[in-house]
Amino acid sequence: MDLSTTFLGFLLKNPLIASASPLTASLESIKRLEDNGIAAVIMHSLFEEEINHDIHQIDHFLHINSDSYAEAISYLPSEVDFNNLQADHYLHEIHRIKESVDVPLIASLNGVSAGGWVKYAQKIEQAGADAIELNITYIPTTIDLEGSVVEQMYVETVAMLAREVSLPINVKMNAYFSNPANMAKRFVEAGARGLSIFDNPTLVDVDLELLSVLQRANITTSYNLSETLRWCGILYQKLSCSLCANTGIHSGEDVLKAMMSGADATALASLLLIKGEGEIKNILTNMTEWMEKYEYDSIEQMKGSISLLHTDNPSAYERNSYMYALQHYRR
Repeated sequence: MDLSTTFLGFLLKNPLIASASPLTASLESIKRLEDNGIAAVIMHSLFEEEINHDIHQIDHFLHINSDSYAEAISYLPSEVDFNNLQADHYLHEIHRIKESVDVPLIASLNGVSAGGWVKYAQKIEQAGADAIELNITYIPTTIDLEGSVVEQMYVETVAMLAREVSLPINVKMNAYFSNPANMAKRFVEAGARGLSIFDNPTLVDVDLELLSVLQRANITTSYNLSETLRWCGILYQKLSCSLCANTGIHSGEDVLKAMMSGADATALASLLLIKGEGEIKNILTNMTEWMEKYEYDSIEQMKGSISLLHTDNPSAYERNSYMYALQHYRR
């Protein structure tokens, strides 16, 4: 049974990638992921809070950009000199992990800036990372800021990074654009070689005792798979890039659905945090058993088979199926 697939130009032994999380924050846990069968690892994200810079510069910057989304984005001031920052640990970890594991290692950066990002991305490349995942989730709270301005900011950031590094860039998209398909196209034209569908931002809550706003980790279930499947199915073979199903992957069946919808790989985080690294083997076993039962020889054989390009029910991706579902709903 051939479970191999290609993502960002890498031949992976199976479609399972460990997404950025506490489980990808140390060599020891990454080795456990590899031992259990993971095919690639996205390192824990580097956030602004992890970069020890002059507190006055950060405080000034955060006040200017008070509408930044702290969990999913970390703007880095363009005037930052990374030679003065204490972010060497991340680079050291990249080098140490690459010496100890065989699976592709993807570094993860969160933020937008002009100079700082480029300098740090270059250092990541020099440290030995195989690729970079760029996570940009900007929640605008200014009512006068037009959506086109925000979208252009995203695209320019990808283009800037692509000009300065030779590593494959994977953009972790969010689902809030007015036309995700068009934004996906613009990201690829700007230099992205992969797209993760979609980012999973934190949940906002209110502490009624402290009367303060909270952000909580957004732990997903298979119930969150819907939009992942929809947009993998829509984008399949429309763009010259890899697609990674990023939200709602919790079982072998979920992985198979994502592959049939058009994904090249799937990213796991919530599942591994809940059940541990051993769940990787269970997923691979379930996939193999299902493929044997239905006489599939390989992942490539099923890839995109029920995408918008190939499905005999294209309305499943369109509005009339939405109307049908509402009209025929029964408790």
